[in-house]
Amino acid sequence: MSDKNKTGLISMCRKAGKLVMGMDMVKDACALGNARAVFVASDLSVKSLKEVRYTCARYDAKLYALGLTMDEIALGIGKRTGVLAMTDAGFAKSCVKGLEEIAIDREEFDL
Repeated sequence: MSDKNKTGLISMCRKAGKLVMGMDMVKDACALGNARAVFVASDLSVKSLKEVRYTCARYDAKLYALGLTMDEIALGIGKRTGVLAMTDAGFAKSCVKGLEEIAIDREEFDL
């Protein structure tokens, strides 16, 4: 999937009200079991990535590398963020096509 298609899909998901943006909101969506897929920007800090990996491991959410920078995400949705979650299974399924899933080792976090 091209970057333009990814940003378009993310934009549609946001307009439909099925996109959660930002670390705290994504963590809440995972805790509630609403996050169908979590995505991270390519320029997310190591510390933030570890926090997202922990959250996904704790709540059994799938984590994917989006392949877009935070600035590219901002161009598509109007908000600069490094962590996104889709709460709709259809949008999530469409967006994960061709994306790399980030492996999460639950033992790394003693879960």
